[in-house]
Amino acid sequence: MALLARDAALAVFEDGEQDRGAVSRPEPSAFSEESSIEEFRELVVSAGARVVGELEQHRAKPDPATLLGSGKVTELAGMAASAQAGVILFDHDLTPTQLRNLERALPCRVVDRTQLILDIFARHARTREGQLQVELAQLEYMMPRLTGRGSEMSQLGGGIGTRGPGETQLETDRRRIQRRVLQLKQDLEAVRRTRSQQRQRRESVPVPAVALVGYTNAGKSTLFNTITRAGVLESSRMFATLDPKLKAIQLPSRRKVLLSDTVGFIRDLPHTLVTSFRATLEEVQKAEVLLHVRDCSSPVQDEQKAEVEKVLGELGVLDKPRIEVLNKIDRLTEEERATLQQNAHRGIAVSARLNWGVDTLLAGVDAALTQDPIVEQRFQIPQSEGEALAALGAGAVIRDRQYAGNLVTLTVAGPESLLGRYRRFRKA
Repeated sequence: MALLARDAALAVFEDGEQDRGAVSRPEPSAFSEESSIEEFRELVVSAGARVVGELEQHRAKPDPATLLGSGKVTELAGMAASAQAGVILFDHDLTPTQLRNLERALPCRVVDRTQLILDIFARHARTREGQLQVELAQLEYMMPRLTGRGSEMSQLGGGIGTRGPGETQLETDRRRIQRRVLQLKQDLEAVRRTRSQQRQRRESVPVPAVALVGYTNAGKSTLFNTITRAGVLESSRMFATLDPKLKAIQLPSRRKVLLSDTVGFIRDLPHTLVTSFRATLEEVQKAEVLLHVRDCSSPVQDEQKAEVEKVLGELGVLDKPRIEVLNKIDRLTEEERATLQQNAHRGIAVSARLNWGVDTLLAGVDAALTQDPIVEQRFQIPQSEGEALAALGAGAVIRDRQYAGNLVTLTVAGPESLLGRYRRFRKA
């Protein structure tokens, strides 16, 4: 049973285990206090735990030794002991000193926000590339925190904060870990080179790229599936998508684009993850248009938008054409939907789950693309030129078609690169 109390220790029951823990959120963020707490609860659930209580403290500034005040640490220790807690989760990043001091003062494991997010990433990494990226981020996080941690850091465990990288045991020998970090960076650089080669081959044929970006659990994968019928994992759990998905789609103009689904962002996204996932996030950097998928039913959608734009700024892509996709309108009342759709300047309103507004979105993507623009031209083509007629019919929109003897006169709207192949048939 879940017990949530503002002034009680948070007990966490992990997947099938009698492993309990506690959570403390010591200071408010840019989000409202309640929304920050709720988001942290969702993170804990995504890590396979069940929240049953909370403890929080407000301070003018964090204690440099323990983050919390000494009295609150004593209170937390008593609560954790009475609850037989096995892990205490902090919605805050702890310095190596704070982590060591808290673990000495508290009767169980201590895990901060970054380590919790890394644990969730480790759960969801499926491909070799994703596992390499998560392992690198974990090692870079753990390196300054090895002193005093003992053998627990070098073993794989079954609880939150113990899900270490699967390729190597973490030992206190920093040189061994540094060698592993170097190897991981080399492996990921090889992945980056492979991606670059694949991208160069794609770019040899002018197919623009469009990337879905947004806050975690905004509905990116659901929208990707609705548009592409790809059948990728859809989940209400945070960070369900780690590995980018690419699929070619056809827009209303009949030109093809590559649509990519990417990892979701979150407030205070650990910098080690942004660095480690550089190869993955290059899909965002190379895209011609970004679709910023937003949960318009969320009470903190503006704060989520600001967090996404902060990460996009770190990636240097804020100047790219960006379409705001206001997703989950099926969760709004009819009056709220009508108000949203009247304010078209805010973005394109859709429900990825119910396929509402997706055609309008694809038309918006068509209009936003500048690479290989859509042009309209007239052609006069002999009927014997079946290959040319078939190519224009498949890759462009035929506005008008007239027959006169052996000639077909067409008014065609399509990609400039396609129409340029048949300029010899162009009619003045």
